[in-house]
Amino acid sequence: QVQLVESGGGLVQAGGSLRLSCAASRSIGSINAMGWYRQAPGKQRELVATIYTITSSGIANYADSVKGRFTISRDNAKNMVYLQMNSLKPGDTAVYYCNARMGVSYYWGQGTQVTVSS
Repeated sequence: QVQLVESGGGLVQAGGSLRLSCAASRSIGSINAMGWYRQAPGKQRELVATIYTITSSGIANYADSVKGRFTISRDNAKNMVYLQMNSLKPGDTAVYYCNARMGVSYYWGQGTQVTVSS
């Protein structure tokens, strides 16, 4: 099992930036992959970005809506995963959740609110 704690959300104007952090309770090198999802009011939770953490490749994948604006990264020494969000838009407003996949099990953090004002 793993516990995930997100931080870094807040209120920002359109065009601004935020960096979200996700702290894992165990070595992320023992986790297959980690990622960020988001859920806006009245909408389904959707994938934002994922990164392989069990290998050294660190291959990342992004939703089309955030490509070129968001960057997911990891720090294995600190057991942290980050989401750098630039050029934020009002449509990015949502609760952002950190996710970890270990085998066939998925784990979630409690979420952090990101609000982008126009």
